[in-house]
Amino acid sequence: MSTKVVTGKVRFSYANVWEPRSINDSDPKYSVSLIIPKDDTKTINKIKAAIEAAKQEGASKLGKKIPANLKTPLRDGDVDRPDDEAYENSYFINANSTTKPGIVDKNVEPIIDQSEFYSGCYGRASINFYAYNVNGNKGIAAGLNNIQKLEDGEPLGGKSRPEDDFEAWDDEEDSGFLD
Repeated sequence: MSTKVVTGKVRFSYANVWEPRSINDSDPKYSVSLIIPKDDTKTINKIKAAIEAAKQEGASKLGKKIPANLKTPLRDGDVDRPDDEAYENSYFINANSTTKPGIVDKNVEPIIDQSEFYSGCYGRASINFYAYNVNGNKGIAAGLNNIQKLEDGEPLGGKSRPEDDFEAWDDEEDSGFLD
């Protein structure tokens, strides 16, 4: 069984994929939240199988008996983020990495313009699952490998895109004042 999964179409949230960020004074990492529709059973089943494979592969880190309350990265948006409609009827996984993910478009061409990939767009992700045991905290985590953007979406986080805020300016017609 493989611990690597390439997802179906997901929505990206909390996308920190261009520059690593430190959270709570931890080592800086690249990270993204993958919002997975609950009806994408193919992706969900692949993730569950990869988590099980990571448990078996990481048994030496987890101990002789794998804890029943082992932390796993697949979370229910309806339970863990009930007030965020972007997570409604979805599961989500927070994936991160110390190395920068490759980011490509639907034609597998590299995305260079950072404004092209943002929280709210849709795509696929390559992730891998692994066991950890840090300071007595045991679990399975998701590592971020690469990202493929498939289509635009409504930006998340309250920030709009400039092309949605403005129209082309015509010096002849516009007085410079908004009505």
